[in-house]
Amino acid sequence: MRRYPTSGLSYSIGPGPLSPAVKILIIANAAMFVATALVPSLSLLFGLRPEAVVSTGFVWQPVTYMFLHAGVFHLLFNMLALWMFGVELERMWGTPFFVRYYAVTGVGAGLVTLAVALLPFDFAAHTYYAVTVGASGAIYGLLLAYGLYFPHRPIYLYFLFQIPARVFVMIIGAVAFLSSISAQGNGLAHAAHLGGLVIGYLYLKGKRVGRINPMAELKYRYLKWKIGRMRKRFDVYPGGRSDDRDQRVH
Repeated sequence: MRRYPTSGLSYSIGPGPLSPAVKILIIANAAMFVATALVPSLSLLFGLRPEAVVSTGFVWQPVTYMFLHAGVFHLLFNMLALWMFGVELERMWGTPFFVRYYAVTGVGAGLVTLAVALLPFDFAAHTYYAVTVGASGAIYGLLLAYGLYFPHRPIYLYFLFQIPARVFVMIIGAVAFLSSISAQGNGLAHAAHLGGLVIGYLYLKGKRVGRINPMAELKYRYLKWKIGRMRKRFDVYPGGRSDDRDQRVH
């Protein structure tokens, strides 16, 4: 006997099931968290330490640092944000562009962190030897993209105050900027956050979100030019003076 649902309503929390890339990223971050918990020295090898990149040649660190986390809550909050904002963006962009954007913002934030650590300021000298870990740079890039594409989507700040997504992005951007220029010891981490925002904005504005295709653009321009020539060849003019070009019949 077939059973019919008693109601047509369905309920879900957040953006729904994990998308492919988001799922793989969460698994990779969780696996690296377990690995560094078992072998703590991996943090020095794969975390971003500017001194190691410059002096020792650990050039992979601006990539690998974003798969490491400093604690359980650090991991949980970053993965929660990845799920909440990344799933919808991946569905809209498609997996290839989402992965590319995530990598560009994460690595870009690492390079910004490296550049800030080389500045001639006290906090930079202190953090030159510090280890930066976490996916926060890429997460901030996702927040920036979410605010651009869903500017009026409500977000709960501290789970209490409902504000539009674009205002939320402005707030976290201002906090990251003010913190990065302060003399506090955590200025390097905030530089990574700010780097994720800036790199994400520049990348989206430059790429026009996957619509850039040079060959397609050339074909479109050529076809438009060819259609213009065909229209001129097959225009029909009524009788009268041959220079009366304003009375064309198409």
